[in-house]
Amino acid sequence: MARTVRESMEKRTVTNCSASCTTKDHATFGACMRAKNLQLNPNLADTGKSKRFDGDLQRYRDARKQGIQPAGTSAAQIQKAEEMSQRMGQAYDANKPMFDVAVG
Repeated sequence: MARTVRESMEKRTVTNCSASCTTKDHATFGACMRAKNLQLNPNLADTGKSKRFDGDLQRYRDARKQGIQPAGTSAAQIQKAEEMSQRMGQAYDANKPMFDVAVG
């Protein structure tokens, strides 16, 4: 039986490419996938969204360096914290209640 398995393995052709590859000449399966230029990582699919997210995070970091604590990392939350800091004349902290601060 071992001989039968060996014979069948020898007859089998091994390809590193996917079934839909048109050239079938890639050294590895990964090379075949890269040649197709597939976007398999969902974070890479929308680079505009990624750039906006990175921009929001940088703006959050900048606010934190100024002592401002926004309620979150979205652009709207950061903008609100910056505006509140301007109105109050001191760094805004979303984690502290503001019962004694008049907003207007």
